[in-house]
Amino acid sequence: MSESEHSAAQAGTIDLGGDLTVNRLGYGAMRITGDGIWGEPADRDGAKAVLRRAVELGVNFIDTADAYGPDVSEILIAEALHPYPDDLVIGTKGGLLRPGPNQWTMDGRPAHLREALEGSLKRLKMEQIPLYQFHRPDPEVPLEESMGALVAMKDEGKIRHIGICNVTETELHRAQRLTPIVSVQNRYNVADRTSESMVDLCEQERLAFLPWAPILDIESSGAVAEIAAQHGATPRQIVLAWLLSRSSVIVPIPGTASVAHLEENVAAAGIKLDGHEIEALTAAGRA
Repeated sequence: MSESEHSAAQAGTIDLGGDLTVNRLGYGAMRITGDGIWGEPADRDGAKAVLRRAVELGVNFIDTADAYGPDVSEILIAEALHPYPDDLVIGTKGGLLRPGPNQWTMDGRPAHLREALEGSLKRLKMEQIPLYQFHRPDPEVPLEESMGALVAMKDEGKIRHIGICNVTETELHRAQRLTPIVSVQNRYNVADRTSESMVDLCEQERLAFLPWAPILDIESSGAVAEIAAQHGATPRQIVLAWLLSRSSVIVPIPGTASVAHLEENVAAAGIKLDGHEIEALTAAGRA
């Protein structure tokens, strides 16, 4: 089967918040912006082609943020896909400012989060954000104040479900005391297992876990390369397949500005690792 014949549906599904069913291989829309996640992409039409192709390949969860560009990613999503397919779930985020390329600063003030949410609604051409995620706790603002702003906007009908990113288990529990949390987005991949216990907690509580940076610079040797050769696959595909095998609540969101790389990533949904392969990759990541 060629990569173009694969579908994200082969990864299985998960219910976000109990009522939004998405395929368990999503798309992260950070890379459709310019260098340094700043400004317009070099190929605007190409970026929109990637978004349309993702939907054609069964991707029905797209992750973005107001900070990507800033604003650029959300604008491109609307230009490429609005009016949206009925089953498409778009998750966006607020809570970071962008002083310049590759620069990120936190702003968890309620007033900023309200401004960010209103901007995302306008750019995405939505009346309600299906999944709105707090991008990163701000050490200068109590988490309860930041989350309180999101709860208020959810009560107003502007947010359907709330997620949280870059948090510890303690911070997650603090947020959960204020509102139901349906997803956690932390850095996690075969080589970076800092959030291992968070994955286990999300599995226990049936929260979606959205690993950012799911694909790193993959070495061409070792367990990843060996297993890739056995499957006639690329190392990128193998590490995505490992994430899908790691837990039924994991929703990888690999990003790319290339249709070819997108098709390669989606094809990972059709790779089934056996128990020995999963163990070998898990051990390699912990070495």
